[in-house]
Amino acid sequence: MSFQSRFPFADTERLIRASNQAWELDRAFGHLQGRDLIEVAFDRYGPKLTLVSSFGAEAAVLLHLASEVSRHIAVTFIDTGRLFGETLRYRDALADRLGLSDVRTIKPEPRAVKSADPDLLLFSRDANLCCYVRKVEPLKRALQPFDAWLSGRKRFQGGERHHLPAIEAADGRVKFNPLAKWTPDDIEAHFVKYGLPRHPLVADGFLSIGCMPCTDRVAPGEDARAGRWRGQDKTECGIHTL
Repeated sequence: MSFQSRFPFADTERLIRASNQAWELDRAFGHLQGRDLIEVAFDRYGPKLTLVSSFGAEAAVLLHLASEVSRHIAVTFIDTGRLFGETLRYRDALADRLGLSDVRTIKPEPRAVKSADPDLLLFSRDANLCCYVRKVEPLKRALQPFDAWLSGRKRFQGGERHHLPAIEAADGRVKFNPLAKWTPDDIEAHFVKYGLPRHPLVADGFLSIGCMPCTDRVAPGEDARAGRWRGQDKTECGIHTL
């Protein structure tokens, strides 16, 4: 049984509705990016829109763009219980810097963690299940009040993201990818132009930052996401394959 088939999906009616909305929106606004696309999402969905952020290496760019549209956009952050302390402190500092008024920290169900990962070594036995318990299931709960969400994924990150559309459907919701077409130079230029603070681990060679046990430094010349689940045939945690 595959990882995805273990778990239920949204009801068929909601899936169809979201797919139709995403198709129509992408046809009308798929040429937009950055702040312009965030404005479309906010105008269309308002309080039913959330920005899902890991507060990782490049997260400040999307969060800054969103804050320019509205500082009241709900921001959803999954605290898996295995994150770097630096990430938690960066979340607090960046939210304060940008004036974000609605950052929601979601955690996995304690009983599910205790049952699936009693020795905290599940990541080494079944990384997909670990990600599901600690990230995917909490996000599914967190997204329940929303009809649409913003993601910071980019095409240059490779793998399944290479052909990332600006707007898509995901688990019965419309998903906007305002940075899909941005390049590494675009990201860097935005950091510099607006003086955005960097995640403290970036200077230490961590260019894509997730849970502590499954995040490694990236060697010069390696892909930025090479340090995620190093040595495993795994490139996504699962929250972007709902």
